[in-house]
Amino acid sequence: MMESDRWSADLELIREAARQAGEVALGFFGQSPEVWWKNEGASPVSAADFAANDRLLSVLRAARPDYGWLSEENDDDPARLSAQTVFVVDPIDGTRGFIQGATNWCVSVAVVHQGLPVAGVLFAPALEEEFSAVVDGPAYKNGEVISVAEHRPDDVLNIAASAEMVNRFEPEYRKLLSRVKHVPSLAYRLAMVADGRIDGTLVARNSHDWDLAAADLILSRAGGSLVDTDGARLVYNRETVKHGTLFAGGESVIKSLLRQAHSG
Repeated sequence: MMESDRWSADLELIREAARQAGEVALGFFGQSPEVWWKNEGASPVSAADFAANDRLLSVLRAARPDYGWLSEENDDDPARLSAQTVFVVDPIDGTRGFIQGATNWCVSVAVVHQGLPVAGVLFAPALEEEFSAVVDGPAYKNGEVISVAEHRPDDVLNIAASAEMVNRFEPEYRKLLSRVKHVPSLAYRLAMVADGRIDGTLVARNSHDWDLAAADLILSRAGGSLVDTDGARLVYNRETVKHGTLFAGGESVIKSLLRQAHSG
């Protein structure tokens, strides 16, 4: 099988798995599922997260037993580091919003090969939205090709970012920014950049592979990028799965945000 055919087959597999996991999670939505707290009480995890994760695990590992596995809701298995290809999943990205009744949470599933995402799906069942991409094709939302917004230098920049991050920018530049309402799911926020609803987003330190991998591919195939403070693309399935401050948007937006980040 040619590599492009392999990733296309993987895309169909993860789309089906994400849909099944999304339906499982949707059964808990608005039903006050049991909630626990992890990371010293900083992050919630619900019964819905665990149930959706179980569905992803059973479907994906049965189909590709030779692939590694990295999920927010499983203990990290160092064996993934020796795997050429790895599933990187977040069964519910945006759990806090999910618990509070927000609809913009999603199931995030990526196939990462040699450190780079090659197939990715975000499924937001409460919104009936599915974003998908494969490494050599366009990005789609519900079957329609999507692309990042075009942005001219004098346009107001609609951006998802915390006030703390924006306040580090020069005062004159801040006048050109319009902050959008907080989106609890980082993956969904990146999808909003990919389909042109917002121009860009700033990502605070300590996001993880599972928050980013699928959305990163979708954004890049939509004509945008997700980069670190040096302007470099991300590498996944490393020993550490945390990332530093990140910037996402189309080319001109990225350049603009990086200039401000380096001027402070």
